[in-house]
Amino acid sequence: MLIQVFPNTIRTLLAFTEFAVMIKSKPSPRIGTPLSSTATKVMLLGSGELGKEVIISLQRLGVEVIAVDRYANAPGHQVAHRAYVIDMTDGVALAELINQEKPDLIVPEIEAIATTALMEMENAGIVRVIPTARAAWLTMDREGIRRLAAEELGVATSPYRFADSLKELKAGAAEIGFPCVVKPVMSSSGKGQSKLSSIADVESAWDCAASGGRVDAGRVIVEGFIDFDYEITLLTVRAIGADGEVHTHFCEPIGHVQVNGDYVESWQPQVMHPEALQKAHDIAKKVTDNLGGLGLFGVELFVKHDMVWFSEVSPRPHDTGMVTMASQEQSEFELHAKAILGLPVNVAMKTPAASAVIYGQHDAKVVAFEGVAEALHIPGTDIRLFGKPESFARRRMGVALAGAADVETARKNAKTAAAKIKPVAPS
Repeated sequence: MLIQVFPNTIRTLLAFTEFAVMIKSKPSPRIGTPLSSTATKVMLLGSGELGKEVIISLQRLGVEVIAVDRYANAPGHQVAHRAYVIDMTDGVALAELINQEKPDLIVPEIEAIATTALMEMENAGIVRVIPTARAAWLTMDREGIRRLAAEELGVATSPYRFADSLKELKAGAAEIGFPCVVKPVMSSSGKGQSKLSSIADVESAWDCAASGGRVDAGRVIVEGFIDFDYEITLLTVRAIGADGEVHTHFCEPIGHVQVNGDYVESWQPQVMHPEALQKAHDIAKKVTDNLGGLGLFGVELFVKHDMVWFSEVSPRPHDTGMVTMASQEQSEFELHAKAILGLPVNVAMKTPAASAVIYGQHDAKVVAFEGVAEALHIPGTDIRLFGKPESFARRRMGVALAGAADVETARKNAKTAAAKIKPVAPS
């Protein structure tokens, strides 16, 4: 059942002193029984396709899950114990819901969240945020994490400037030089990104960023274009080992293709020069050590031969990491679920694999899918349809997965399978 939560005041929330107890720095591996007094309760803030898979992994471990999103019948709503629809950027409404449910863990799955409220509540001992409220705040926009990586940690990045107006963007782009890339400081799945070839492209890039930004439509980052050979996602897991200490684990690097900032296919492993792989590990560890906490991080990096540059990091499963549902012993979702609960993880691969996106192809309130059986006749393939309640032409509605003896075959099979699935809008 979906419940609309109405705001109260955060002062009222913080008055509930009986719940404001300090959360232990490390979680207990003890897991209760759902819907009972012993339940281990996890609240996901954001319940799209990535959140849905995290919820499934948590439920397999006997965790009681509360799914929250901004729209009704989100994919994660369909598999959770309880579902809520609220504006997660409203700190007061978010705080009231947290007080109502009293989860053991809060797991942000999207960027558009009132992270300031989460930090206040974590500091008061009311909640424990995964990986930490500070990490969620820093990574919710490109400015916080870029300044941390480049200015505090000294990690190699592309040159960049921030702009609050079209005039500042023109000046920043001219200073960075062309080609360059403009992105909203906060967006999801590459929305609002543009590559600029000359000063003539600046105005359209500003308009694109304003329409694609998720919260702050008036601030952008302009980045120097790196002539990379390829880009990777390095899934990095911070989990508690047998010695009780936090250890960092790395999955095999994931290669991917993006079009207009959107992921369209990914594969694992991406072959890398050994020196580049070591640099990637060093950068990912440096950034995630600073962010702290437990769980899986998707670290995005540019690579040219043995040179590596940091791009972004998400403190949660990554869309390109959906390939791990076919390639790894434990998918990125299972890794995240186990790590945040204080359980051991296994990052081993079982086979080369690839993923390819299935788009909605229609702007429709209701959509159905044909060709699923034909897709599954292709050797080594599997399909995930996310169950999104509304389709858009370029909305990600599903993903085709394929395992094979080599990456090239897996990529071919995944793309072929995805192409066979035809979304249809009922007349």
